[in-house]
Amino acid sequence: MNKSSLVKTLLPVIILLGAVVVAIILITSKKPPEKKPAETKAFLVDAQAVNRESVQFAVETQGNVLPRNQTDISAQVSGRVAELSEVFVAGGMFEKGDVLVTLEQHDYETELKLAEAELAQAQAALTEELARGEVARQEWQSVNSMAPPELGLRKPQLAREQANVKAALAKLERAKRNLDRTQIRAPYNGLVVSRNVDIGQFVSIGMQIGTLYSTDVAEVRLPVADSDMAFIDLERGFQQKDNVVLQARVNGVRHQWHADLVRSEGILDAASRVSYVVARVEDPYNRGEQDNQDMPLRFGQFVQANISAGQSRDLFVLPRSVLRLDQTVLTVNDNNELQIKPVDVARTNAQKVYIAAGLKEGDMVVMSAVPNPFEGMKVRLSGEQGDSPTPAEKDKPESSEKVEVGAQADE
Repeated sequence: MNKSSLVKTLLPVIILLGAVVVAIILITSKKPPEKKPAETKAFLVDAQAVNRESVQFAVETQGNVLPRNQTDISAQVSGRVAELSEVFVAGGMFEKGDVLVTLEQHDYETELKLAEAELAQAQAALTEELARGEVARQEWQSVNSMAPPELGLRKPQLAREQANVKAALAKLERAKRNLDRTQIRAPYNGLVVSRNVDIGQFVSIGMQIGTLYSTDVAEVRLPVADSDMAFIDLERGFQQKDNVVLQARVNGVRHQWHADLVRSEGILDAASRVSYVVARVEDPYNRGEQDNQDMPLRFGQFVQANISAGQSRDLFVLPRSVLRLDQTVLTVNDNNELQIKPVDVARTNAQKVYIAAGLKEGDMVVMSAVPNPFEGMKVRLSGEQGDSPTPAEKDKPESSEKVEVGAQADE
């Protein structure tokens, strides 16, 4: 092997070994990277200071419109139906004192005449007995100076005739009443619900001839849950006017009527566990001179009622989402640490929660969702330096707190 061939063979090997030596030198001389401790930021929350607000609650309920007076009228005397009023039909309107039914009167007119004749006879007999007593007194005095006895002056006979006159007067009054009762009159302003008799029908004493409703006043019996009774000031509500608003849809159009809260039934229903209050509507059929309602409020109408008869209360009003399932609220203290506070909830709805106790004025209440919160957990507040959320925090899904709030809202 000549010299040139040896050089060509060894040169690549020498170059490769040189590269390996340089690489080893570079690797061994490289300084390790400086290690810095990883910085973990506290969880970012949105917290707001809260203060009490004056709140007046309105209780929502429903009920049916009923008349204050409902009467099943009946006959006090018997007889054949001789005449019916034109308004004595189902739905007919009448005024107090209107004659609805007239029974045949001939027999009662005859009884009245007999009673008048009997009274005349009794009065004549009394007059005659008075004269006889005077004659007897004069005759006694003419023959005897002593006081005459009562029998001698015919006083027992006089008392008997006076009693006969009183009896005849009583019979006459009864005959007049019976004759008047042949005309059955309306006891109040109202409407006819049903009629049970017709012309020519014989009516006996006590027979029901129809049903009437009074139209002067309508009442609505409203059930109120025991938890809502705390928001109704009954004593104050009974003194206010128009503190109940009734609503109903009639012929496809929603109408409103104003009513007054007038009384409570004072007992708790054992079956439904609710109390009942009564609202009153004056002149529901607009029969008076002043029509205060937009349209008549008919008996039997089902209405929604809004009762605003309570006193204002100072409460914390917060979004419904801040209330947890265990009736607690998350707050942030001065050291930016979470606190889990149990609260006394006065009332809730789909949007708001009203808290009566458990919070203080100025408390920082967490408005955003916090996954797996615990007492003393470090957090950052919006608005502080370096509080910009990381991309991971932006993309992080909402915690299970939202689900719990939704479940509680459904409850």
